[in-house]
Amino acid sequence: MNLLVSLQNLWDVLTNPLVIVIYIAVIVFLMIAIVVSVMFNERRFTKFAKRVDEGAHKREEEKQHPAARFDMLNRLDEAQATRVPTAFAEDVDLRAFCDAFRNFAAGKLGLYYDIGVIREFIAGIAVSHILILQGMSGTGKTSLAFAFGEFLGNPSTVIPVQPMWKERSDLLGYYNEFTKRFNETLLLQKIYEANGREDIFITILDEMNIARVEYYFAEFLSLLEIPEPSSRKLEVVSDHWEDDPKGIQDGAVLLPENMWFLGTANNDDSTFAISDKVYDRAMVINMDAKSEPFAAASEGTMPVSAKKFRELAAKAMADYPVSPETADLLKKIDRHLSEEYHISFGNRIMKQIGAYLPVYVACGGTELDALDDILAKKVLRKLETQNMTYRKSDLNTLCDIFNDLFGAGRMARCLSVIRRIARNG
Repeated sequence: MNLLVSLQNLWDVLTNPLVIVIYIAVIVFLMIAIVVSVMFNERRFTKFAKRVDEGAHKREEEKQHPAARFDMLNRLDEAQATRVPTAFAEDVDLRAFCDAFRNFAAGKLGLYYDIGVIREFIAGIAVSHILILQGMSGTGKTSLAFAFGEFLGNPSTVIPVQPMWKERSDLLGYYNEFTKRFNETLLLQKIYEANGREDIFITILDEMNIARVEYYFAEFLSLLEIPEPSSRKLEVVSDHWEDDPKGIQDGAVLLPENMWFLGTANNDDSTFAISDKVYDRAMVINMDAKSEPFAAASEGTMPVSAKKFRELAAKAMADYPVSPETADLLKKIDRHLSEEYHISFGNRIMKQIGAYLPVYVACGGTELDALDDILAKKVLRKLETQNMTYRKSDLNTLCDIFNDLFGAGRMARCLSVIRRIARNG
């Protein structure tokens, strides 16, 4: 009986006109929702299919016409076409050049350097495209290299060396097989840019000995030894694409003659010792103390082309060749070092001496000061690789020989190196 009553009540509810209207409204709403959903999904499917088709078409186009693998280098080609050439200074000599640079660094940048350091710097880059600025932290090594770029009106490029660097790709970049693009480093861009210009380009390898220089910089060391600049080619990629930048020939870029590499080196427990292979090819400046401030004349920038700088160095070597007296003294020192310590100057160092002394003199220094400097850094430092514990008396004799040949105390840097080695054993 109760079941019949319940069924009757349910029927009354279901046949209620208001409920019937609600049923119809829900059904209509569901039908509209289904239609909208179908249309939306069909539209999404159409877009998806279109994207798949476009992607396949794009991949097919890339196979037929691959995208350029170099981005910034191609942009440099475009920029070069509209660049205004640098207005270079022509009426200049090395002495005035050194004085102007020193005053510019002090007056414009608040960086003070002894004139001797400036002469060593300019003479050093006249001799080699690799210069090592070494010494205690905070003595202005990086600042000196930075200031020179500012003085030339072509800012220096700072490359912070990383501890894990081991090979050339760390400097030049690499081709990414997945993206089909070349990972262009700042150094590669600057090398490419320098090839299209006559300006002097300065690259600073900051903290160069935080990794092993003879590993990551090996190819550069070898190429810079090649006498003919047009043969100094750095391989960037192993093949050639039609849309490669015009400065990339057969996958290689020319290591430009107007680029210098200035490395800063701290000598502490966190760094590696720089090998003889690097030292022999580079010129060295020891910066162990800050210079005192001085009143500087107001000097502006002095853009000098790499060609002009080479001409100034060549003129210095013609005007101030190594004197016969100095050449004779060098032979005597060479003979003694060879016989007693098996250390020889070698052709490379003799060539460096033959260029360094004249340029240093043209910068306003003396031949003897230049000789004292280069012998201390390039020759006598080799004594440090030998066990001198039981040869301190021989080192005292070496000091006497220097005093006898050049005059008492006149080769102060050489004497300082010898005495330090004798003291440290």
